[in-house]
Amino acid sequence: MEEIYIVGVGMTPFGKLVDQPIKAMVATAVGRALMDAGAQVLDVGAAFFANSTQAIMDGQHAVRGQMALRPLGFAGIPMVNVENACAGGSTALNQAAAYLKAGITDVALAIGVEKMVDLQDKRKSSAIFDGAWDVHKVDEVIGSLAQIGDGMPPPPGKDTSVKSPFMELYASMTRGHMARFGTTERQIAAVAAKNHHHSTMNPLSQYQADMTIEEVLAGTLISWPLTLPMCSPISDGAAAVLICTKDALDRFPNSRPVKMMASVLVSGSDREWSRFDQHLCRRAADQAYERAGVGPGDVSVAEVHDASSFAEIIQTENLGFCELGQGGWLAERGETSIGGRIPINPSGGLISKGHPIAATGLGQIHELTLQLRGEAGARQVEGARIAVAENGGGFHGVEEAAAVVTVLGR
Repeated sequence: MEEIYIVGVGMTPFGKLVDQPIKAMVATAVGRALMDAGAQVLDVGAAFFANSTQAIMDGQHAVRGQMALRPLGFAGIPMVNVENACAGGSTALNQAAAYLKAGITDVALAIGVEKMVDLQDKRKSSAIFDGAWDVHKVDEVIGSLAQIGDGMPPPPGKDTSVKSPFMELYASMTRGHMARFGTTERQIAAVAAKNHHHSTMNPLSQYQADMTIEEVLAGTLISWPLTLPMCSPISDGAAAVLICTKDALDRFPNSRPVKMMASVLVSGSDREWSRFDQHLCRRAADQAYERAGVGPGDVSVAEVHDASSFAEIIQTENLGFCELGQGGWLAERGETSIGGRIPINPSGGLISKGHPIAATGLGQIHELTLQLRGEAGARQVEGARIAVAENGGGFHGVEEAAAVVTVLGR
């Protein structure tokens, strides 16, 4: 099997980049990735461009990659537009790697970008999330997922009004996990406090303010038990990753290559919520570990899709870093903090680094590449050798519609 290496990474800051149009963000991320690799535009043999929101935000319904990349000098090469909701960026990277393994080219670029903030028409930002589940069965989906949390009703006096439909779904699954395994509000808050602390060491994070567990618990309630500091924000941003085959490495002599040991893309299934062994992220992780020839115990650092802080708990379990039901306990003990047994989301995660949907997965790869090179500065995980990224997108049934698990090694 063809060996694939990351030779360049680049990203913008994530946040409310009101003065940055989408093409400018793409130019920044791509320019930084090429510079990081010591590459030129003409070195790139194919490009995979992930975006989910541009049709809503500015009416660019199609050929988004061609419109954003032509001004940078990209022309004539294959360009593939990728839409896979929040898993778009990692899906673009997965497909770029497949292109290389097929022998079609030896250098490829994956880009993810979103412009999600419109201060003039805030309805656009909320409309982004309306199409990330079955739009023909919205009431059925909400009703089915709400039942998961029936065993753990909100305490008396807690506001249960839905301020965010997607966070209401996360809240329901959170309550189900609490009822099933005894996960506590404090454990969920410990995850959030840990990630907000990590983000203080990341200059590209949307938020860079430390928070205690008590401050997280005291935050504005979105849907019990999730408070605002436990939820990812609306974000703008872009990230890019340049990859090549082993034979092409000598074209980038100043790069610090990181090996893509595995990239597994899966979709969800019609499982029962209680069949945790069949969760799509667990299935993806099992396949990725097998392909990479490693196990959870070999992993030095991970980036997971914490659209809510509870999501980090369940993904910690799906990736095999602890027994089922023990993810909250692991965070509360500090084992997922930098300096702990298995640092998770040293970047600050989605809740603090930000979540520009299609850029998120490549933002994870950016962080893990820096970690494996030993270039992450104050948030560096000492001795990092193997890294895992988990990136989910959309909703279907009782889980994400799509997910990608990537294993990297140095």
